[in-house]
Amino acid sequence: MGKGKYQDWLTHEGLTKLEGWARDGLTDEQIANNIGIGTTTLYNWKKRYVEIVEALKKRKEVVDREVEGSLLRRAKGYTTVDHQYKVVDVDPDVLHARRRKVANTYKLDHPEANKQEIDDYAAEKVPTRESIELFQNQHEVPPDTTAAIFWLKNRKPDEWRDRKETELSGGVGVQVSDPYKNLSEEQLAKLADDDDG
Repeated sequence: MGKGKYQDWLTHEGLTKLEGWARDGLTDEQIANNIGIGTTTLYNWKKRYVEIVEALKKRKEVVDREVEGSLLRRAKGYTTVDHQYKVVDVDPDVLHARRRKVANTYKLDHPEANKQEIDDYAAEKVPTRESIELFQNQHEVPPDTTAAIFWLKNRKPDEWRDRKETELSGGVGVQVSDPYKNLSEEQLAKLADDDDG
């Protein structure tokens, strides 16, 4: 794909690449760099070609919504159902009936086919083994506290942020009092002698 040629990016392949980069969370600057153009050029392309805008916008919005939905689901908790299957051999009579049905349909669609071709097609299309469901297990996934906190901090930051900011008016001054301020030199000397002795 030619670097910087807008025609290449209007093709199915080019638009798919743009959608993928947008889905992966790349910024417009990073996408422009991947294309080999400047950001301004990409902005001009977006103004001129609705296909490029849609490719970039559609995937970003879809992925954002999918992630939001998953985060909300984790925050609230949900119910899930696990299925357990077992692979078994198909009953010979059932297998024969299924293959006959496929063979008859193939024969009608391909009247020139010989018996061996019809039988081979039926054998290829109808498997000899199938999975059967043994049971379903429904269980609750509890709400995830971390997901709930993250959701609330981002959706309601004024109510859920960790630290509250307090604005102080006026100045903050520090006064240090000197306990020796009003003592005479004789009193200070006496205190100094008492400390040494």
